[in-house]
Amino acid sequence: MLSAKPAAVSALVIFPALTAATSYSLVKEYSGSTFFNDWSFYGNYDNLTNGDAIFVTRDVAASSNLAYVNSAGNAIIKVDNTTTVDYNYKRNTVRVASTDEYAVGSVWVADMLHVPYGCSVWPAWWSQASAWPSGGEIDTFEGVNMVTMNQVALHTSHGCTITGAVQTSTLVNSTDCSYDDNANEGCVVTVTSTNSYGAGFAAAGGGVYVTEFSEVGINVWFFTRSEVPPALSTNLSVDTSALGTPTVNYPPTDCDINTYFAAQHLIFDITLCGGTLTALLSHLDFAGSSSVYAETCGTGTCYTDNVIGNGSNYASAYFEIQYVKVFSNSSTSTSSGSGNSNRGDRGAAVGAGLGALLGLGIAALALALSV
Repeated sequence: MLSAKPAAVSALVIFPALTAATSYSLVKEYSGSTFFNDWSFYGNYDNLTNGDAIFVTRDVAASSNLAYVNSAGNAIIKVDNTTTVDYNYKRNTVRVASTDEYAVGSVWVADMLHVPYGCSVWPAWWSQASAWPSGGEIDTFEGVNMVTMNQVALHTSHGCTITGAVQTSTLVNSTDCSYDDNANEGCVVTVTSTNSYGAGFAAAGGGVYVTEFSEVGINVWFFTRSEVPPALSTNLSVDTSALGTPTVNYPPTDCDINTYFAAQHLIFDITLCGGTLTALLSHLDFAGSSSVYAETCGTGTCYTDNVIGNGSNYASAYFEIQYVKVFSNSSTSTSSGSGNSNRGDRGAAVGAGLGALLGLGIAALALALSV
């Protein structure tokens, strides 16, 4: 990591149960007028992923309408699309991390009506331990530019791989989760539903992402709006055994969860262009990489074609979130943690995996989906 770690803040930690369970009780809900109460705003330019973005403070986000609750009671997190940005300057956007952190034995559910998309746009809904790479990272939702499918990934210290995973409607891009192997591609799985990301997600009325952080594995389910199961309708508990086969499953076969993962902060962010600052990764850019950018946005330059100017092209670069709910099968205790955990390598987090997928070309992907 090349950026300084923010000061620690008081955090609620959900400690693990001794045995795995599928039934979890509600411990936290982020929704309505109080949605933003327990999130930390990064308040700095994007020194984490080399993005052409400034992650604004809480006050600036509120005064600029970049983070607010709309008339429907949904949280909006967005890129500034009204300010004219001059050359050599960055555009304002938002990165928030939960002040509470949630340990093994937790489930978090995000119900979203809209997710950010557009050329240069790089959004993510993810989680990370305070002392990354120790304690790992879970990327539930991530993509760039105009791609149509979500990617899920894990990033850990050396030694974690995935084998024997059960996947539904997915393409497995890579199986080594280590941050110091494979240019930190991580163990990446692409959700092949075009309702899982971007314009397709919004057109379908959005959907729900469920992340189970368990001793017996890390599971992610994606449900498009018309397929959200009754098991998610309760406010007080969730039983993951009633959710069906996970969309993405990372079993502990060759990756012991308690060894490679620790309590996680939940994070929403939207950066622009960007990539890694790490020299060992050859300054790999992600959304701004000429090859990745060209796959869905044509020829041109990510920064000059999008970030500068009046910002009207960022009309679709926003999250609209009905709620985030966190469930646990364990007791609670108070501890210290960083509500603004960060790292400087998101450019490689899924860049290599998505770049490899895009490199297959549209025809190859279509062939894979037709088999």
